[in-house]
Amino acid sequence: MIALYILLVLLLVFMFYMVIPNYIARNKSKEVIKTINKSNGKTIALTFDDGPDPLYTNRLLDILKQNNIKATFFLVADKADQNKDIVKRMVEEGHGIGMHTLYHKSAWLSLPHETINEFKKGLAIFDRLGLDITYYRPPWGTFNALTLKNALKNNLKIILWTVEAFDWRKNNSSSNIERILLSRIKDKDIIVLHDSGGAKGAPNNTLGALESTIPKLLNSGFDFITIDEMIKG
Repeated sequence: MIALYILLVLLLVFMFYMVIPNYIARNKSKEVIKTINKSNGKTIALTFDDGPDPLYTNRLLDILKQNNIKATFFLVADKADQNKDIVKRMVEEGHGIGMHTLYHKSAWLSLPHETINEFKKGLAIFDRLGLDITYYRPPWGTFNALTLKNALKNNLKIILWTVEAFDWRKNNSSSNIERILLSRIKDKDIIVLHDSGGAKGAPNNTLGALESTIPKLLNSGFDFITIDEMIKG
């Protein structure tokens, strides 16, 4: 009987702390942005999560520079603190920066005090780096009961996405990532990719895909904008 009671309590906690807030935030909340709201025809926003990464991010920045486009990077605060030179390059080259928590811990695995500290400590790091962060993306796009509340409390706009290529998966080749992107991207899409994390070496496949995908999208008439350009118009 006691075991059944404990199980019921855990189920209720799971539902009210994670499942229900996650569903409301992702599907009902007007505070969560998932698509570009204004467009002049074929406008898309390229975004990257989980970096910066000394193995991949500079190479990605090279690709973006070669194609003369800007992107938005949702950085893990702890990694940003360890790779200040890469963050500085992002800013100097005109890319947007948002926060992707402190240590990339899922909201579903974060206790209330941990969720609060993710925002407090993460934003403090960016502040020390001289960055005024106004955009936030939760890892895996998941929310608990305090995620949205703390984002709004810190004046952060939450940005999700409309297109993903699962580039973090093991053995997802560059050609397959390119195929997914070219078949799914349309006007007003926010695309999420990764320049760190995932399966071992996965960002290499992402970079390989972008080398050919970006020129094809440009040739198709797509205009790349940052999240900041999207919000401020």
